[in-house]
Amino acid sequence: MMNFLQGVPLIVLLLIATTLEVSGDAAIRLGMHGHAGPPRVALFCCGAALLFGYGSFLNIGPIEFGRVAGLYIATLFVVWQLITFLVFHTAPTAPIVLGGALIVAGGAIVTYWKPA
Repeated sequence: MMNFLQGVPLIVLLLIATTLEVSGDAAIRLGMHGHAGPPRVALFCCGAALLFGYGSFLNIGPIEFGRVAGLYIATLFVVWQLITFLVFHTAPTAPIVLGGALIVAGGAIVTYWKPA
């Protein structure tokens, strides 16, 4: 399966990784703050599995770790805001949108700017 995934475009791998990370974090948050007993344990286990998947997909990409971090952080920010809106019903405020634009721009610079 690893060989198959190495042919997948980097942005797709990053979108999968960020979705898994943010979903795993959300599952753990829901378990910590909204449930008890078996549902809490199930949410913690689900969160742990999702976070394992995130780490796996992030490290499959064909780019050095230091450079992928910029694009990953930018993608993470966007997916995080989307999951926050869908799961917790919280829309981003103006400072979050402006700061997010800077994060996305910075991620593009770190990833794509090739020094001379």
